[in-house]
Formats: sequence, structure tokens, C-alpha cells
Amino acid sequence: MKIVVMSDSHGDKETVKAVSTLSADAMFHCGDSELAYDDPVLHTMHRVRGNCDYDASFPASVVVDVQGKKVLAVHGHEHAVKQSLMRLYYSAKELGANIVLFGHSHLYGAEMQDGILFLNPGSTMQPRGGKKATYAVVEWDETVRVTFKNMQHEIVELTEIKNF
Repeated sequence: MKIVVMSDSHGDKETVKAVSTLSADAMFHCGDSELAYDDPVLHTMHRVRGNCDYDASFPASVVVDVQGKKVLAVHGHEHAVKQSLMRLYYSAKELGANIVLFGHSHLYGAEMQDGILFLNPGSTMQPRGGKKATYAVVEWDETVRVTFKNMQHEIVELTEIKNF
């Protein structure tokens, strides 16, 4: 299974367009696109509302089955992700999610907790903490590989987690 994830593009259609053309089983935008929900550049993506998205058509969250893995996507502002992942963890447990995707902090990272992958792809437009602008690619088979890539599609960081 392969998914591509981006977040916090803040009005930059070119980065959304560049990421949306990649090959994957599913694509996600974790909010703060600052585009209209029906903007054509978002049509190939599952998308959620961020705190800077004002189109009421965006859902607060989506749950999608991707090749047998249940994926929960949110922006993160309603789950206080800048303080802790605990609220997201409980939401994931309640829904039976295998993968939780979120943005909001503009900091990329991935970690596995109780067999659930928590992933923030970072920001494609306004990275924070001295990090590069990134999106993420998740490949899940015998292992879980999370690759953070810059806007030139070069690897910034690769994390591999043994799948139990």
C-alpha cells in the first residue's frame, strides 16, 4: 500500500499540483490548503478542513480504507496536536484506525504507537523549526516506510518501522 500525504500548503496551488500528480493508492491533504473544496487541484485527494480553510464543504475529518488499512485524516487543531498526540490516539483507537494523518504544526514526523502510525507530513509552504518544506510518502507492507520529500521530490528523511 502506498499513500501520499501533504498539509499546510497555504494557497500554493503549484505544490498541490506537483504532489497530486504522483502515483499512489490514495492521496491526502491534511488541511490549510486555503483553496476552495472543489478546486480542481484537490480533486484527486481526500481532504480535510484546517484552521485556515474557510470553505464549509471541507469535512473536519475523513476515514478511508486503503488496501485494508483504515486511515484517519484530520488537520490537528481540534485535537491539540501541538501539545500531545493523546486526543488523536484516543480517536484512532475508537475508530480502529491503522494510520492517523495530521498537519497543523508544520513539523514533519512519524511514530508508531500500539501498532498505529501517526504521521505529520510537515508543510509544503511554511515549514517551522528549521525544517525543510515537505510532503510524505507511506509504503506499508512487511515494514512501514515513511519518506519525507522536498518539493524537488528528493528524500529529506526516511524512517523505517518494522511491522508487527
